[in-house]
Amino acid sequence: MKVAIVGSGIGGLGAAIACALRGFEVTVLERAPAVTEVGAGLQISPNGWRVLEAMGVSPRDTAFEPEAIEMRVGRSGRGVFRLPLRGYAQDRWGAPYMQIHRADLVAALVARLAALAPQALRTGVTVQSYDPSGAVHLDTGEVFAADVVIGADGLHSVIRTQMLGPGAPRYTGNVAWRAVVPVDVLGADAPPPTACVWVGQGRHAVTTRLRGGALANFVGMVEQAEPAAEDWRSTGSVAEAVADFDGWHPTITRIIAQAEVLHRWALFDRAPLPRWHNGRVALLGDAAHPMLPSMAQGAVQALEDAWCLAGLLASTAEPEQALAQYYALRIDRTARIQRGSAANARMFHYASRLGELAFYGPMGVGARLVPELIHRRQDWVYRHDATQTVPPLP
Repeated sequence: MKVAIVGSGIGGLGAAIACALRGFEVTVLERAPAVTEVGAGLQISPNGWRVLEAMGVSPRDTAFEPEAIEMRVGRSGRGVFRLPLRGYAQDRWGAPYMQIHRADLVAALVARLAALAPQALRTGVTVQSYDPSGAVHLDTGEVFAADVVIGADGLHSVIRTQMLGPGAPRYTGNVAWRAVVPVDVLGADAPPPTACVWVGQGRHAVTTRLRGGALANFVGMVEQAEPAAEDWRSTGSVAEAVADFDGWHPTITRIIAQAEVLHRWALFDRAPLPRWHNGRVALLGDAAHPMLPSMAQGAVQALEDAWCLAGLLASTAEPEQALAQYYALRIDRTARIQRGSAANARMFHYASRLGELAFYGPMGVGARLVPELIHRRQDWVYRHDATQTVPPLP
């Protein structure tokens, strides 16, 4: 089977690897002249790490395993709860919870794909449209024929637009900041070696560690009526970020002050789509189900998509039937995670003085009395094993 994949993000590369492992001829069509990634951290929960291991991608040497997951009040730094992750995630969910630089994960995926299919990646090519029979039309006039086309081309997917119309994505009312800073310049204000959510009124932040703990990763989400630029490579000023987190704990304000580059972009999503396929063409990842980052599941769900789609294509005689099964298998789970991500963002923004007492106080008490209560709420996400939902590799 010949599979054309539009887009070389994490989902597109994952789909190419999953298909190549099943003996398909894969080609990844990428508009950019080279596969590059700006500085950003990712959290790969056990359900995602399990898929990476099945793909033969396990970049532990560049990742960091956090000691715990915790929540703190953004202004005071007061702890709401802290629960174990290092070692515990493996025991409870069957795989570790890891933090990794996006560029490191992309590099590992590219290297794995190159080992499986050395000529698979084509850069500097722009897909303009598709035929439901499987072909794609490039801006050069070339028609690239394939048995199946996978649109992994992100929020503004060309494939999705042709398939379902030009409906604009939905602004979520939030803009995001991100920065990566060496830990050794932060001194005593370095963030803890955890997955830490800092909650606040109308905003929240997340701090993680990357590259063996040597880098501090910061992501901040702020409610804002008017959207900023949507491009996640867009930048903002230190003064703007300082204003957004004025009065917050020194861990947050020090990262902002020390950042060489602060990226700032608007956050969009879409309502669950009525279908992800048309003939022999399917959507994957953000092209199918963009979501807020508040459950750290965007990249992970794209990896689950990739494994499931490849497995169904390999085990089903007709590609059209496989794509219909893929949608049926994935839509409820991804829609639930979309809803949960939006709900988490709202929950993280309750921390007015009243909110601290009325909401986070009982949460902290509950976590101390029933330590696994919060972990139990994540079981359906983290324990899920996409590698067991489709037939195994031959």
